[in-house]
Amino acid sequence: MKKFAMLILSVAVLAACNTINGIGKDVEQLGEKVQGASKK
Repeated sequence: MKKFAMLILSVAVLAACNTINGIGKDVEQLGEKVQGASKK
């Protein structure tokens, strides 16, 4: 049972990292668009 709980926890942590990584990329792209608009 303890191994199963560790597996579930590991999957949750990895999924959270991927989600945060995706949000970071979206924010970066938004920032680049704002910079591009301000240079015009």
